[in-house]
Amino acid sequence: MHQTDPIHIVQCHACGEVGDVIVKGVAPPPGETLWEQSRWIARDGTLRNFVLNEPRGGVHKHVNLLVPPKHPDADAGFIIMEPADTPPMSGSNSMCVATVLLETGQIPMQEGSNKLVLEAPGGLALVTAECRSGRVESVTVTNHPSFAGHLDAVVEVAGIGSIAVDTAYGGDSFAVVDAPSLGFRLSPDEAQDLANLGVKISDAVTEQLGFYHPTNPDWQHISFCLFRTPVISGVTRHAVAIRPGKIDRSPTGTGVSAHLALLQARGEAGIGTTLTARSIIDSEFSGRIEALTEIGELDAIVPSLTGRAWIYGRSELLLAPDDPWPQGYRVADTWPGAE
Repeated sequence: MHQTDPIHIVQCHACGEVGDVIVKGVAPPPGETLWEQSRWIARDGTLRNFVLNEPRGGVHKHVNLLVPPKHPDADAGFIIMEPADTPPMSGSNSMCVATVLLETGQIPMQEGSNKLVLEAPGGLALVTAECRSGRVESVTVTNHPSFAGHLDAVVEVAGIGSIAVDTAYGGDSFAVVDAPSLGFRLSPDEAQDLANLGVKISDAVTEQLGFYHPTNPDWQHISFCLFRTPVISGVTRHAVAIRPGKIDRSPTGTGVSAHLALLQARGEAGIGTTLTARSIIDSEFSGRIEALTEIGELDAIVPSLTGRAWIYGRSELLLAPDDPWPQGYRVADTWPGAE
């Protein structure tokens, strides 16, 4: 990659989780669908490394590439680049993308409710953004169909022993575990231990249980481990470990969707059920079961997610022709597993 023209980025976060947005300077990747385009980015690795590796990025960051939509009903398309994955969907990143599109004028904003359709690699997401005085004050995303996988399975985790897990899909794939039974309160001082154990659990579940999506056979692994507390009066705490080893600062929109799908599968939730999830930094997403549906042969829910994103800056990325690290670098003190 020889980047002589700048890549223009609007820096944004949703409830604490960084979801920067590339708005100019990168051509759409090849592919007839957004999924094919996202697979090309994942295989090629050049753009991912350039924006996510140091000195331009870091393990704490997600970056979204705006692309022309493929679906005729969509207003914009976006491809999500996370530290270890290029996933089908993301709740926090979709909130960032919607906020950037509206607050930068790429999609005209009107006072009050603004409805738009975003196309992620995994499908369409309907968005309602509440706006006032040129700002997006909340974003509600109707997420992809979400479903439960394994319930009350047991996996063996190296150095830990047997752990009870559920698996679910909420736009991405999750292993879900009970935090108190593992001795966690989900407080910020536990973040490193949660991140380390969460990756071990995700890897163990992928190896021992695998993952199955009925309409997307390419997605066969567990991306995240969701540590959750019991739901009390519609409120829970979430800490989501993201490979290669960090904790989501937001409650994780796809995680809220996965949690709701598990509650519904157990008969503990139905249409209209709401769930407020608080993150390790006490930010909140609100989820709701909007409808019941099917995906392939599986029962599923249609969840919505409500949160907020904030633009915090703008940047231009360049690559000098004599930079000895054109793809950037990873060092194990901040990027777990780096060599």
